[in-house]
Amino acid sequence: MQCQIISIGDELLIGDTLNTNAGWIGQTLTEAGVEVTYIHTIGDDLTVMKKVLRQTLSSSDLVITTGGLGPTHDDITKQAVTELFDCKLVVHQPTLDFIKKRFKKRGIPFSKSNFHQAEVPDCCEVLFNTQGTAPGMWFDRGNCKLAVLPGIPNEMEFLMKKEVLPRVKKPAEKAKIHRSRYIITAGVGESTLSDEIIGDLSNLLNENIKVAWLPDVQGEKIRITASGFFQQEVDERLEKAADFIKKRAGDVFVGEGKELTLAEALGNLLTKKNCSIATAESCTGGLVSSMITDIPGSSRYMKGGIVAYSNEVKINQLGVKPQTLENFGAVSKLTALEMAKGVTQKLGADIGISATGIAGPGGGSKEKPVGLVWIGFYSKEQHFALKAQFSSRRSINKARTAVVAMEMVRRCLLQINEMPYSLKKHTA
Repeated sequence: MQCQIISIGDELLIGDTLNTNAGWIGQTLTEAGVEVTYIHTIGDDLTVMKKVLRQTLSSSDLVITTGGLGPTHDDITKQAVTELFDCKLVVHQPTLDFIKKRFKKRGIPFSKSNFHQAEVPDCCEVLFNTQGTAPGMWFDRGNCKLAVLPGIPNEMEFLMKKEVLPRVKKPAEKAKIHRSRYIITAGVGESTLSDEIIGDLSNLLNENIKVAWLPDVQGEKIRITASGFFQQEVDERLEKAADFIKKRAGDVFVGEGKELTLAEALGNLLTKKNCSIATAESCTGGLVSSMITDIPGSSRYMKGGIVAYSNEVKINQLGVKPQTLENFGAVSKLTALEMAKGVTQKLGADIGISATGIAGPGGGSKEKPVGLVWIGFYSKEQHFALKAQFSSRRSINKARTAVVAMEMVRRCLLQINEMPYSLKKHTA
């Protein structure tokens, strides 16, 4: 079974809204044995919508649309399919009753626009949506099936799981099985990882094993996808490929899982080692703490953090010496070292990390350009700082600093001598 996806909405074309629906649908269908051949993104244009629907319905087994089912004037997906299939809109009473009940419970006035949301083409099978007010629609056009779904992600996902997948899994049950595993790495760039660490994979790859490199803000992901007609053979292929790549990755291997982040892996390691951590941040403005505490249960190891943006806070809260700031400046090795030690002692943590730098886009000089960052580390066993030079973009500098800081701690806990991106340790 082959499928094409149509994402509808001007907001997708102009960048106001990120099109996450298409990616989620693509992955979900692939895992169900359905091949996604095209993804179309179109605006709220009736003529274009009908043209693309005609093309996709004539060249695919399944078409899924998302978006354009809301109550406003630009939501015209129902009009497009009604005109295309030469049918008429009728009120779907169960949906109307559900919407009225939902609005009454929330104390929201029921309007004419909301009434129109309960109207559906009389040639469709209604996909009842208990997560919102826009019902989905299923059209059986003989050689091709069409699912018309809301654009709101949780409503779309609900209808995909409850209504669409059961309808497509049976026809696709004899198709190939596709499964993926994700290898998470950190502390090296994509080209270094691919060329120097993992190396040539040509002997591993074939029509049933594929590898993709997925750059991520917290590291590099490697997606391994295996295919086959039997679950056991797919699992065996995945296991063999994953073991091979993990062995090659060595110290840069962080863990496995599509949703695994460096922050979560670090948290698991801190928990295992029974270590606590504290942060002292200047240029990152609390981003390191934010990433660490994004993980549920981080209170087991996160003592706290101090955002020491001004020199006064560095001195009064972290114990940075005034002469250090006067002689070397806030962005310096000694300041980073004293910040890391100070926060460790003040908050009673086992490990303290610090970040001080010039985030940009202004504020740099020839001696200390924009993107210069010092990242400090302190524990009873080690006290050092890393010097990094990033970019001219503020957001990138903050994100990279936070990631290097976390990967630095992960490597120290595992007694890995080489620091992320081969940065050199500078001791006091």
